[in-house]
Amino acid sequence: MVRVSLVGALFCASMVALASPAAADEGMWTFENFPAARVKAAYGVTTDGPWLQRLRAAAVRIPGCSASVVSSAGLVLTNNHCVTSCLVQLSSADKDHLKDGVLTAGRAEERPCAGMWAEVLMETTDVTDQIRGAVAGKSGAAFTAARDAAFAAAEGAACKGVAASRCQTTSLYRGGQYVVYRYHRYSDVRMVFAPEFATAFFGGDPDNFNFPRYDMDAAFLRVYEGGKPAKTPKFLKWSAAAPTAGEPTFVAGNPGSTERLLTVSQLESYRDLSIPVDQLQRSELRGRLIEYGRRGADERRLVADPIFLLENSFKVFFGRQFVLNDKAFMDAKRVQEAELRSRVAADPALAAGIGDPWGEIAGAQEAYAVNYLRYRQLETEAGRGSVLFSWARGLVRAAAERERPAAERLPEFADARLAMEERRLTAPRTIEAPLEQLYLEHWLLKSREYLATSPADQTAVLGRESPEGLSARLVADTKLADPAVRKALWDGGVKAIEASEDPLIRYVLGMDAAARAARATWEAEVTGPTERAAERIARARFAVYGDSVYPDATFTLRLSYGKVDGWTHRGTEVTPFTTLGGTFERATGEAPYALAPSWIAAEAKLNKDIVYNYTTTNDIIGGNSGSPVVNARGEVIGAAFDGNIHSLGGAYGYDPVLNRMVVVSSAAITEALRVVYGREALVKELMTGK
Repeated sequence: MVRVSLVGALFCASMVALASPAAADEGMWTFENFPAARVKAAYGVTTDGPWLQRLRAAAVRIPGCSASVVSSAGLVLTNNHCVTSCLVQLSSADKDHLKDGVLTAGRAEERPCAGMWAEVLMETTDVTDQIRGAVAGKSGAAFTAARDAAFAAAEGAACKGVAASRCQTTSLYRGGQYVVYRYHRYSDVRMVFAPEFATAFFGGDPDNFNFPRYDMDAAFLRVYEGGKPAKTPKFLKWSAAAPTAGEPTFVAGNPGSTERLLTVSQLESYRDLSIPVDQLQRSELRGRLIEYGRRGADERRLVADPIFLLENSFKVFFGRQFVLNDKAFMDAKRVQEAELRSRVAADPALAAGIGDPWGEIAGAQEAYAVNYLRYRQLETEAGRGSVLFSWARGLVRAAAERERPAAERLPEFADARLAMEERRLTAPRTIEAPLEQLYLEHWLLKSREYLATSPADQTAVLGRESPEGLSARLVADTKLADPAVRKALWDGGVKAIEASEDPLIRYVLGMDAAARAARATWEAEVTGPTERAAERIARARFAVYGDSVYPDATFTLRLSYGKVDGWTHRGTEVTPFTTLGGTFERATGEAPYALAPSWIAAEAKLNKDIVYNYTTTNDIIGGNSGSPVVNARGEVIGAAFDGNIHSLGGAYGYDPVLNRMVVVSSAAITEALRVVYGREALVKELMTGK
């Protein structure tokens, strides 16, 4: 008897299906290409232009997460775990808002979240012909430079003369289509409500990506303009009714990144190199943070959010690596790739125009393996976790790039993005020096290890100092924690940067040439060849399958559809609902199953039969956290906050049998606001929209 592994059995069907039009409930669709006819046939729901426009106009993107406008006065719903950085920023040694939450009695008590922003998509413009024309006939570094210049030009044109806007050019279908997204950006975002950490993350890491769940992973922000709550007439109506089994559900959010359209050779690079290296560093950094948290209560408060994020990421990529290590899964991906290639080969004209992009991408993986560690340590993960380092590099590069013609700049410093970068680099923010040193020391230690075969790069990073001594000196002596110092460096440009004696500025100036060189090599030998070839694969996919396929996730607005549903695994049926009462049954009194005092006090008054968390078949990924879950009428019935353990392979494919999204219900949020927290004014605003 042939033995097929569990993961392979689960994913074979969905992987092969990805070579053809999407299966039922599968897909993170753009609003412009939403399969309304398919939804109508499956669920009887009409998702016409006005319905889609209402939902799109109220969907919000915040750093790393999604959200939605739920009142005419700028009230925004998201997840608690999406605002933890704000809660930490608002906290002090005397008041730990991450632990205790935030309860505001009125708008005068709503405090700004430093560095937080919120964006609503206003317009999309297809610029595919413009970008393709700019890169035609180019390869390697020339391809990348031409593409970046064309991106910047498209963004500048889309945002020209439009106040409070931000434009971003995004590649869809791995180069098959290029679109400029124009957002209205709110830079004044304030905290309204957040529950206690024990309530929002009840069950902790053991329950993460599992079900049943009992989490109040919800929070409310408010967007302001001109110092007043923003007027947001296009909001989603709130429903306090619990969902029912089989009810159609829709999720509008910004899924971060999927790799469903990658080639087999690219997946092998992830499996064999990038994921193992990243997981090792996550593990080591987590251990350092845990040790730091054992120094005292304040230290434990400061590392709670970073540890949560690391543990979450570790579990995500453990699941991804598990999938990529499964022979049956990879065999299914090979079948998918071979099927598309055979369809191309059967069309001589198409084959002549496409060439062999799969072979070109496979060749680029050799350069990927040679350059990955250098590129990672010097560029993408340089100073990982250190806010001070991020500021220093941003100031140094902004000064240099602003001296160059717009067409020659790094894309992050295009004219359309400079205002956003200035706000990021100059906004006030609390800095914790010991934690900054921990992050820098860890990065320097790993750079010393990984760059040992490149003495010049190792010297650029460390000079003649030890990681411990260098990190201590840089953090102790820098003045970049002062926003006035950063503003003066931004305004002063190259002259101010070159004259600065700040040790972090001097340090970044000293290593930036090596980092830029690593980036240039990567773009010339990996990014350029890969994207040029991926564009032709995308053209082949369009030629064979048309627009019946959806693009990989790119942290841009998407819409998925599904229904409230559980699943059956190894003969065990998992029902799609938990109730408020189940929380008290699961509680043990010990973390992570210890209830917050407010919930213990309110137990007798709560309606324990109300649906707390539930699962649906919607196709989502990281970045969808905080997305509004709406019913057929477009009413909010919850906020997405997780997936089940089977969804961890969702980066590479969707399994309709087992993949499930986990939601905190609007019914439970309403009950908790009233009974546990006494937030009647907030409930009234939700129910009336005013």
